[in-house]
Amino acid sequence: MWLKPEEVLLKNALKLWVTQKSSCYFILQRRRGHGEGGGRLTGATLEEINQHWDWLEQNLLHTLSVFDNKDDIASFVKGKVKALIAEETSSRLAEQEEEPEKFREALVKFEARFNFPEAEKLVTYYSCCCWKGRVPRQGWLYLSINHLCFYSFFLGKELKLVVPWVDIQKLERTSNVFLTDTIRITTQNKERDFSMFLNLDEVFKIMEQLADVTLRRLLDNEGFDLDPGLQEPSQITKRDLEARAQNEFFRAFFRLPRREKLHAVLDCSLWTPFSRCHTAGRMFASDSYICFASKEAGCCKVILPFREVVSIEKMEDTSLLPNPIIVSIRSKMAFQFIELTDRDSLVESLLARLKQVHADHPVHYDTTRDEDLTSSVFHSTSMCGDHRFGRIEMVSSQNSEEREKEMSPQLHPEALVAGFRRSGSQSPDSRLPREQIKMRLWDDHFVEYGRTVCMFRTEKIRKLVAMGIPESLRGKLWLLFSDAVTDLASHPGYYGNLVEESMGKCCLVTEEIERDLHRSLPEHPAFQNETGIAALRRVLTAYAHRNPRIGYCQSMNILTSLLLLYTEEEEAFWLLVAVCERMLPDYFNHRVIGAQVDQSVFEELIKEQLPELAEHMQDLSALASISLSWFLTLFLSIMPLESAVNVVDCFFYDGIKAIFQLGLAVLEANAEDLCSSKDDSQALMVLSRFLDHIKNEDSPGPPLGSHHAFFSDDQEPCPMTDIADLIRDSYEKFGDQSVAQIEHMRCKHRIRVLQGHEDTTKQNVLRVVIPEVSVLPEDLEELYDLFKREHMMSCYWEQPRPVALRHDPSRPYAEQYRIDARQFARLFQLVSPWTCGAHTEILAERTFRLLDENMDHLIEFKAFVSCLDVMYNGEMNEKIKLLYRLHIPPALTENDRDSQSPLKNPLLSTSRPLVFGKSSGDAVDYQKQLKQMIKDLAKEKDKTEKELPKMSQREFIQFCKTLYSMFHEDPEENDLYQAIATVTTLLLQIGEVGQRGSSSGSCSQEAGEEPQAPVPSPEQDSVFADTHNGKSPRESQAFPEAAQGDWTVSLEHILASLLTEQSLVNFFEKPLDIKSKLENAKINQYSLKTCEMNRQSQPELKLSSP
Repeated sequence: MWLKPEEVLLKNALKLWVTQKSSCYFILQRRRGHGEGGGRLTGATLEEINQHWDWLEQNLLHTLSVFDNKDDIASFVKGKVKALIAEETSSRLAEQEEEPEKFREALVKFEARFNFPEAEKLVTYYSCCCWKGRVPRQGWLYLSINHLCFYSFFLGKELKLVVPWVDIQKLERTSNVFLTDTIRITTQNKERDFSMFLNLDEVFKIMEQLADVTLRRLLDNEGFDLDPGLQEPSQITKRDLEARAQNEFFRAFFRLPRREKLHAVLDCSLWTPFSRCHTAGRMFASDSYICFASKEAGCCKVILPFREVVSIEKMEDTSLLPNPIIVSIRSKMAFQFIELTDRDSLVESLLARLKQVHADHPVHYDTTRDEDLTSSVFHSTSMCGDHRFGRIEMVSSQNSEEREKEMSPQLHPEALVAGFRRSGSQSPDSRLPREQIKMRLWDDHFVEYGRTVCMFRTEKIRKLVAMGIPESLRGKLWLLFSDAVTDLASHPGYYGNLVEESMGKCCLVTEEIERDLHRSLPEHPAFQNETGIAALRRVLTAYAHRNPRIGYCQSMNILTSLLLLYTEEEEAFWLLVAVCERMLPDYFNHRVIGAQVDQSVFEELIKEQLPELAEHMQDLSALASISLSWFLTLFLSIMPLESAVNVVDCFFYDGIKAIFQLGLAVLEANAEDLCSSKDDSQALMVLSRFLDHIKNEDSPGPPLGSHHAFFSDDQEPCPMTDIADLIRDSYEKFGDQSVAQIEHMRCKHRIRVLQGHEDTTKQNVLRVVIPEVSVLPEDLEELYDLFKREHMMSCYWEQPRPVALRHDPSRPYAEQYRIDARQFARLFQLVSPWTCGAHTEILAERTFRLLDENMDHLIEFKAFVSCLDVMYNGEMNEKIKLLYRLHIPPALTENDRDSQSPLKNPLLSTSRPLVFGKSSGDAVDYQKQLKQMIKDLAKEKDKTEKELPKMSQREFIQFCKTLYSMFHEDPEENDLYQAIATVTTLLLQIGEVGQRGSSSGSCSQEAGEEPQAPVPSPEQDSVFADTHNGKSPRESQAFPEAAQGDWTVSLEHILASLLTEQSLVNFFEKPLDIKSKLENAKINQYSLKTCEMNRQSQPELKLSSP
């Protein structure tokens, strides 16, 4: 218990507090009359209190002597104590997690209650309430890798709730009438509220992480291959999620490559010479970096690439400097860290990674140079050019002349703006002295804070950046702030090789690049000649060759043009890599997901920071759409270039936060005009005029004519706004957003954006399919959900899945979700009206082969629904035609699974004449009726329709078997069996008539010798006779080819024969209800999948058992 240690005096009373111990900084007191005789003081024993006092004396007393005033001392001590409390709390939570027995018990209940396949791994579970209207249901919430599940058994009623993460459209914390804090889960049709958690913050965080990870894994194919963690969902645990969140925060905070893996996060203090004290913070150690961030936001940040590190050493442990280590870098700077726990193992691991990095990129030092530099001059076999920054020079081990000879085509050796200046285009004016003043400020800053990538990054440097970086330093500082300089140094010759490999190749990407080359900053003289255009072409083409997943996206040309103005060509390439692959993740791809996520975040920030504007413009999507170019081009496309470069300065230092806050400042400056605007076009005009009239008073170059805004001459002149003032306002008013807050909002809005794309895909697919089928739109929507869920279930539990089966958003809408034969068979069993018992699976296989027209073993939703539409809503002739096609190639194959059925044996027909009974008792020969029916059908037949091949005897047998299977368990089963027997006998005789007719000319003698088939007995099937007794040699052959080729019936024969039986006509024309099937499918889809996976695993168990 921490109290303000002051004595309390009362008139004519004794002191209330008695001093036990004291020092120059601390005092330990107890209440008079309390705590004597070894009793408890403030909830702790006297021994514990003495231990804490000793710790204060040993660890803090000597450190506090460096502070100048009492306020600094108090602030430091409070921060240290809070850190200790936080560390103890986190360790206590970790101990609570280590309860394997309870987790195993929960896992058994989870598996029993929800019956998922074994691959559905439980991550964690919580006790909570699920609200159903105003009624809370107490139960257990289970969070697995693919689903959120809730189970409750209350007052004899069981409640089970299963929500796939991929179906969640919104996840938010909210409140209802009864509780102040609940977690609301929104799916397509429902909202569910969960509350009464012991630790709601933890639960919400894990829910958000699981939803984000699952959506990225299943819906964001473009990011799937870039993140190995997404490819092994079975390895996800609660700790893995926490480590992943920490990893992502680390990479976002320091803007490091995606491949960086965080190894350790340690509380420590770093000596900061500019403040002459140790600054409390945290050390982050990853594969290639040591980073430090102060606990006080914005106080200090340091990035130390291992490539720049010379040595890591332990110092002598003293009371003043507990557990210190020294990290020395090339520029003769050293960073002192103290108060590191487990220092020995930390140094050992850091040295191992340092050795690995130096082995990959050898470095040796140049001691022959004696220039007066603030940094050592060194030669590196990893450097790719001469890079001079301030008074620091980095010299390549390769001779620049040799490199120029080797490199083909010739790369532009300098920044384009440098050549532009020499050409005399710049007109000196009074603004040049301002540039010189900025240079002096930056030089002074370099002396105190460092001048390399390892510089101390503080609030002071942020203010310098906000003023605008001097043009002579701009390119180099961009390289340092983005850490592109490390990539540049680590990949010698990489860019030159890319240029050689990519130039001259012609493809769709290069055509797009060529179209946009002359649209890239056309107002700037540097891109009005072939030198600038050629450099731009090389950089864009090389990047497209490096990263074909991104290739080239519009707006990359504008950004690259600016980079080429201030950096050398190779430097511009690595800056583009830094922007596309880590500073603006997922911006430059097929769907620009990253930009849309940040648009959505910006919309939320408008509601928070500018509520009056948000209230007036209730539909903020218009503002969000206007702002898309702000994010994609960093204001370069809608602001004069000399002003926009200052925005880019802030972006390279502060990342996307700079764009958010500048966007808010622009809206605030125009809030009054925007509120009075009548429509979106007028709001767009207001913003365009404002942005076009932003000037840069400090720009040393002449102003370039802007062509961005569109406004007529008769409008009032728009007042000019200085970019420095606008940026300063943005930092002062909206600069309080932290990286953690932005990343949290991005996570939340990524769910909404990805689900928005899913809804768009669904609506576009349905829009195409609805006009072509008779299924009701609401039923079609449910069919789409079933189809998509079937695809998803295979992604959940079947690993590894072929790449072709993954959701691919780059494909046309109709082809994004496709299913294979097994998935189709399950859906067919669930929703098809043609259920044939054990024969259903075989019929599903044939249907799949029929629909798989391009033979890629996948079918899309449109083909699936078209087939179902015929089954449910087709006319009788359409249904019979579909059945007919299912029993001829390609649907029926020689290797059909049903080929071993006795039905494959030769069919023995009856020779009895067939007559149809008439009510008058007269008998009419069937041949006249059939001829007339066939003539009528032929007239109706579409002239352009391709005639179907005739059906062989083997195919006809399978057709008959399917019909028999379809009639099973039908209320009119007996009548249908009798009718189909009659029709089948008729068709057999028709086939024989045709067979005799075709063989009479060439083999009449053989036909005459052919033995008659015996008449089947009444006990036997009226269609199929047993051929085991009295078999002739020809009969014993399985489908003699000659007989198969001769015995045929056509679709017209079959249809005409079926029309003679009213019971068959009624069967095929009776209305069918798809809604009941859909309801049943939604209930049983998961259980059917689980049963199939269990069947597949049983043979494996049998094989593995002794």
